[in-house]
Amino acid sequence: MKKGTLKQILLITDGCSNKGEDPAATAALAREQGITVNVIGILEDDHSEEPDGLMEVENIALSGGGVSQLVYQQALSQTVQMVTKQAMTQTLQGFVNLELQQILGSDQTMEDLAPDKRGEIMEVVEDMGETCDLEVLVLVDTSASMHDKLPTVKEALIDLSISLNARIGRNRFCMLQFPGKRRDAEKILDWSPKFDAVSNSFPKLMSGGVTPTGPAIREAMHQFGRKSLLRSFGRNDGQDLEQA
Repeated sequence: MKKGTLKQILLITDGCSNKGEDPAATAALAREQGITVNVIGILEDDHSEEPDGLMEVENIALSGGGVSQLVYQQALSQTVQMVTKQAMTQTLQGFVNLELQQILGSDQTMEDLAPDKRGEIMEVVEDMGETCDLEVLVLVDTSASMHDKLPTVKEALIDLSISLNARIGRNRFCMLQFPGKRRDAEKILDWSPKFDAVSNSFPKLMSGGVTPTGPAIREAMHQFGRKSLLRSFGRNDGQDLEQA
Protein backbone atom coordinates (compact mmCIF):
# COMPACT_ATOMS: atom_id res chain seq x y z
CA MET A 1 0.00 0.00 0.00
CA LYS A 2 1.41 3.40 -0.97
CA LYS A 3 2.12 6.04 1.60
CA GLY A 4 -0.41 8.85 1.50
CA THR A 5 -2.10 11.49 3.61
CA LEU A 6 -4.84 11.07 6.19
CA LYS A 7 -7.24 14.02 6.33
CA GLN A 8 -9.29 14.69 9.45
CA ILE A 9 -11.71 17.32 10.65
CA LEU A 10 -11.87 17.35 14.45
CA LEU A 11 -15.10 19.08 15.47
CA ILE A 12 -15.37 20.15 19.12
CA THR A 13 -18.85 21.31 20.08
CA ASP A 14 -21.40 21.22 22.89
CA GLY A 15 -24.79 21.36 21.28
CA CYS A 16 -27.27 21.69 18.49
CA SER A 17 -26.56 23.58 15.31
CA ASN A 18 -29.14 26.29 14.73
CA LYS A 19 -28.15 27.95 11.47
CA GLY A 20 -27.56 26.74 7.93
CA GLU A 21 -27.54 23.31 6.33
CA ASP A 22 -27.72 19.91 8.02
CA PRO A 23 -24.23 19.23 9.43
CA ALA A 24 -24.58 15.47 8.94
CA ALA A 25 -25.23 15.97 5.22
CA THR A 26 -22.20 18.26 4.96
CA ALA A 27 -20.07 15.69 6.82
CA ALA A 28 -21.15 13.09 4.24
CA LEU A 29 -19.85 15.37 1.47
CA ALA A 30 -16.53 15.66 3.31
CA ARG A 31 -16.31 11.88 3.53
CA GLU A 32 -16.83 11.61 -0.23
CA GLN A 33 -13.77 13.84 -0.64
CA GLY A 34 -11.65 11.58 1.56
CA ILE A 35 -11.92 13.73 4.69
CA THR A 36 -12.90 11.98 7.91
CA VAL A 37 -15.12 14.00 10.27
CA ASN A 38 -14.66 13.25 13.97
CA VAL A 39 -16.80 14.88 16.65
CA ILE A 40 -16.22 15.43 20.35
CA GLY A 41 -19.34 16.54 22.22
CA ILE A 42 -18.61 18.33 25.49
CA LEU A 43 -21.17 17.52 28.17
CA GLU A 44 -22.42 19.83 30.90
CA ASP A 45 -21.43 18.80 34.42
CA ASP A 46 -25.03 19.28 35.56
CA HIS A 47 -26.29 16.71 32.98
CA SER A 48 -28.53 19.30 31.34
CA GLU A 49 -27.71 18.29 27.75
CA GLU A 50 -30.40 18.29 25.11
CA PRO A 51 -30.91 14.81 23.59
CA ASP A 52 -31.08 16.32 20.10
CA GLY A 53 -27.62 17.81 20.52
CA LEU A 54 -26.11 14.52 21.63
CA MET A 55 -27.73 12.67 18.74
CA GLU A 56 -26.40 15.28 16.33
CA VAL A 57 -22.85 14.59 17.51
CA GLU A 58 -23.23 10.91 16.68
CA ASN A 59 -24.95 11.54 13.35
CA ILE A 60 -22.24 13.92 12.12
CA ALA A 61 -19.48 11.43 12.87
CA LEU A 62 -21.44 8.54 11.38
CA SER A 63 -22.05 10.47 8.15
CA GLY A 64 -18.45 11.66 8.09
CA GLY A 65 -16.99 8.16 8.52
CA GLY A 66 -15.37 9.22 11.77
CA VAL A 67 -15.43 8.71 15.50
CA SER A 68 -17.74 10.42 18.01
CA GLN A 69 -17.22 10.73 21.73
CA LEU A 70 -19.21 12.47 24.46
CA VAL A 71 -17.05 13.74 27.30
CA TYR A 72 -17.12 15.90 30.41
CA GLN A 73 -14.69 18.81 30.53
CA GLN A 74 -12.23 17.23 32.93
CA ALA A 75 -11.58 14.31 30.53
CA LEU A 76 -11.44 16.40 27.35
CA SER A 77 -7.66 16.42 26.88
CA GLN A 78 -7.31 12.63 26.95
CA THR A 79 -10.37 12.23 24.72
CA VAL A 80 -9.08 14.59 22.01
CA GLN A 81 -5.92 12.50 21.68
CA MET A 82 -7.83 9.20 21.80
CA VAL A 83 -10.36 10.20 19.13
CA THR A 84 -7.64 11.46 16.77
CA LYS A 85 -5.67 8.22 17.05
CA GLN A 86 -8.78 6.00 16.93
CA ALA A 87 -9.96 7.74 13.77
CA MET A 88 -6.56 7.22 12.13
CA THR A 89 -6.62 3.51 12.97
CA GLN A 90 -10.23 3.14 11.79
CA THR A 91 -9.47 4.83 8.47
CA LEU A 92 -6.33 2.77 7.90
CA GLN A 93 -8.17 -0.45 8.75
CA GLY A 94 -10.73 0.43 6.09
CA PHE A 95 -8.02 0.80 3.46
CA VAL A 96 -6.34 -2.43 4.56
CA ASN A 97 -9.66 -4.26 4.26
CA LEU A 98 -9.99 -2.99 0.69
CA GLU A 99 -6.49 -4.29 -0.07
CA LEU A 100 -7.38 -7.68 1.44
CA GLN A 101 -10.56 -7.91 -0.62
CA GLN A 102 -8.54 -7.39 -3.79
CA ILE A 103 -6.21 -10.21 -2.74
CA LEU A 104 -8.59 -12.65 -1.04
CA GLY A 105 -11.94 -11.82 -2.61
CA SER A 106 -14.74 -9.35 -2.09
CA ASP A 107 -16.25 -11.24 0.87
CA GLN A 108 -13.06 -11.24 2.96
CA THR A 109 -12.20 -8.76 5.72
CA MET A 110 -9.58 -8.60 8.44
CA GLU A 111 -11.98 -10.27 10.89
CA ASP A 112 -12.03 -13.38 8.70
CA LEU A 113 -8.30 -13.99 9.14
CA ALA A 114 -6.67 -16.21 11.74
CA PRO A 115 -5.82 -14.37 14.99
CA ASP A 116 -2.06 -14.44 14.35
CA LYS A 117 -2.45 -13.02 10.84
CA ARG A 118 -4.89 -10.40 12.12
CA GLY A 119 -2.35 -9.39 14.76
CA GLU A 120 0.37 -9.00 12.14
CA ILE A 121 -1.87 -6.74 10.03
CA MET A 122 -2.78 -4.60 13.05
CA GLU A 123 0.93 -4.08 13.68
CA VAL A 124 1.23 -2.80 10.12
CA VAL A 125 -1.79 -0.51 10.67
CA GLU A 126 -0.22 0.89 13.85
CA ASP A 127 3.06 1.49 12.05
CA MET A 128 1.25 3.27 9.22
CA GLY A 129 -0.50 5.43 11.80
CA GLU A 130 2.89 6.62 13.03
CA THR A 131 4.47 7.16 9.62
CA CYS A 132 1.76 8.43 7.25
CA ASP A 133 1.27 12.15 6.69
CA LEU A 134 -1.57 13.65 8.70
CA GLU A 135 -3.64 16.76 8.10
CA VAL A 136 -5.90 17.80 10.98
CA LEU A 137 -8.30 20.72 10.80
CA VAL A 138 -9.62 21.56 14.26
CA LEU A 139 -13.09 23.10 14.09
CA VAL A 140 -14.00 24.73 17.41
CA ASP A 141 -17.54 25.72 18.36
CA THR A 142 -17.25 29.15 19.98
CA SER A 143 -20.96 29.88 20.26
CA ALA A 144 -22.23 31.53 23.46
CA SER A 145 -22.80 28.25 25.29
CA MET A 146 -19.12 27.31 24.89
CA HIS A 147 -17.82 30.30 26.89
CA ASP A 148 -16.93 28.39 30.06
CA LYS A 149 -15.54 25.42 28.12
CA LEU A 150 -13.00 27.23 25.92
CA PRO A 151 -10.15 27.24 28.50
CA THR A 152 -10.43 23.44 28.70
CA VAL A 153 -10.50 23.19 24.89
CA LYS A 154 -7.28 25.21 24.70
CA GLU A 155 -5.51 22.94 27.17
CA ALA A 156 -6.69 19.85 25.29
CA LEU A 157 -5.37 21.14 21.96
CA ILE A 158 -1.95 21.89 23.46
CA ASP A 159 -1.78 18.31 24.76
CA LEU A 160 -2.83 17.05 21.32
CA SER A 161 0.03 18.96 19.69
CA ILE A 162 2.54 17.39 22.07
CA SER A 163 1.17 13.92 21.36
CA LEU A 164 1.15 14.28 17.56
CA ASN A 165 4.58 15.89 17.41
CA ALA A 166 5.99 12.57 18.65
CA ARG A 167 4.89 10.88 15.41
CA ILE A 168 7.36 10.03 12.66
CA GLY A 169 5.03 11.11 9.85
CA ARG A 170 4.56 14.73 8.86
CA ASN A 171 1.76 16.69 10.50
CA ARG A 172 -0.11 19.74 9.20
CA PHE A 173 -2.67 21.62 11.27
CA CYS A 174 -5.29 24.28 10.70
CA MET A 175 -7.92 25.71 13.05
CA LEU A 176 -11.26 27.40 12.43
CA GLN A 177 -13.76 28.77 14.91
CA PHE A 178 -17.48 29.10 14.35
CA PRO A 179 -19.23 31.42 14.28
CA GLY A 180 -16.75 34.02 13.05
CA LYS A 181 -17.07 37.76 13.45
CA ARG A 182 -18.40 38.31 9.93
CA ARG A 183 -18.76 34.78 8.53
CA ASP A 184 -20.14 31.44 9.64
CA ALA A 185 -16.59 30.20 10.21
CA GLU A 186 -13.33 32.06 10.59
CA LYS A 187 -9.77 30.74 10.26
CA ILE A 188 -7.58 31.56 13.23
CA LEU A 189 -4.59 29.34 12.32
CA ASP A 190 -3.51 28.71 8.73
CA TRP A 191 -1.93 25.38 7.80
CA SER A 192 1.24 24.89 9.81
CA PRO A 193 3.54 21.93 10.57
CA LYS A 194 3.68 22.99 14.21
CA PHE A 195 0.44 22.83 16.12
CA ASP A 196 2.03 24.46 19.16
CA ALA A 197 1.65 27.64 17.11
CA VAL A 198 -2.03 27.27 17.91
CA SER A 199 -1.35 28.70 21.38
CA ASN A 200 -0.69 32.05 19.72
CA SER A 201 -4.19 31.88 18.27
CA PHE A 202 -5.99 31.18 21.54
CA PRO A 203 -6.51 34.85 22.42
CA LYS A 204 -8.56 35.08 19.22
CA LEU A 205 -11.05 32.47 20.47
CA MET A 206 -14.02 34.53 21.56
CA SER A 207 -17.38 33.00 22.39
CA GLY A 208 -20.76 34.31 21.29
CA GLY A 209 -23.46 33.97 18.66
CA VAL A 210 -25.28 31.10 17.01
CA THR A 211 -24.06 27.61 16.02
CA PRO A 212 -23.72 27.24 12.20
CA THR A 213 -22.17 23.75 12.33
CA GLY A 214 -23.10 22.70 8.77
CA PRO A 215 -21.66 25.79 7.05
CA ALA A 216 -18.57 25.52 9.28
CA ILE A 217 -17.90 21.94 8.13
CA ARG A 218 -18.27 23.06 4.52
CA GLU A 219 -15.73 25.84 5.06
CA ALA A 220 -13.40 23.32 6.69
CA MET A 221 -13.63 21.10 3.60
CA HIS A 222 -12.55 24.00 1.40
CA GLN A 223 -9.44 24.59 3.50
CA PHE A 224 -8.01 21.21 2.49
CA GLY A 225 -7.81 22.34 -1.13
CA ARG A 226 -5.91 25.53 -0.45
CA LYS A 227 -2.60 26.05 -2.25
CA SER A 228 -1.06 27.16 1.03
CA LEU A 229 -1.37 23.58 2.24
CA LEU A 230 0.52 22.20 -0.74
CA ARG A 231 3.19 24.84 -0.28
CA SER A 232 3.58 23.92 3.37
CA PHE A 233 4.30 20.34 2.31
CA GLY A 234 6.77 21.59 -0.27
CA ARG A 235 5.24 19.48 -3.01
CA ASN A 236 2.31 19.43 -5.39
CA ASP A 237 1.27 15.81 -5.66
CA GLY A 238 -1.84 15.95 -3.47
CA GLN A 239 -1.68 12.15 -3.11
CA ASP A 240 -4.25 10.78 -0.71
CA LEU A 241 -4.64 7.33 0.80
CA GLU A 242 -7.95 6.78 -0.92
CA GLN A 243 -6.09 7.00 -4.21
CA ALA A 244 -3.40 4.53 -3.13
